Amino acid sequence: MRIPSQTASKKMALVPRRPQRQRGRDRVAALLAAGAAVFAEKGYEAATMTEIAARAGASIGSLYQFFPTKELLAEALHAANGEALAQMLDALTQETRKPDKTAPNQAGPSAAVLADRLFDGLTTFLADHPSFVVLAERRDPDSTRKRELRQRLRGQITAFLAQAEPPVPPQRAEVMAVVILHLLKAAVIVSGETDLAIGRTVVDEMRAMLRNHLSEG
Repeated sequence: MRIPSQTASKKMALVPRRPQRQRGRDRVAALLAAGAAVFAEKGYEAATMTEIAARAGASIGSLYQFFPTKELLAEALHAANGEALAQMLDALTQETRKPDKTAPNQAGPSAAVLADRLFDGLTTFLADHPSFVVLAERRDPDSTRKRELRQRLRGQITAFLAQAEPPVPPQRAEVMAVVILHLLKAAVIVSGETDLAIGRTVVDEMRAMLRNHLSEG
């Protein structure tokens, strides 16, 4: 039997503390919000726990009490962001599936229209969660969790595109799900350009490219 190294054992012992009382949960929420803001502004590597504690109006000891390391704070925040994104995609899919009672025989939306709705939803989400892309690209993420989230998002986008009329072939829908995720990531980066007008124009061009590509069938 392989004996875990001292470093590995120490890492396994470090886990975020889960508060039992509402006061503690509120404090954790404030720490996560502060972490999201600092990570988005400074990047994962440059952000410090001291800055995050100060942003939350908490002591550094309070931050370490709930999150012993910056890595654990980032993992908790990225997991929360990922779950929020998955819920948004589920809600978008359910909304699209709702029948139009005023036009029961109307054909479903085209793939281009669905892609436009998806683009709107994802860009809004990423604007509301600016730390998502930063934390997804950090050097030391939980590779298993990251892979599971990526597969889940791809599956959700594939299922969303499958509602198009005419239907998007399953294999193409899977490929387009990957393309859309990377395209949206690029859109977020471009949106942060110094010249905001150019950034918005580039994002509009990305949206048009996606619509036109899907319209080609």
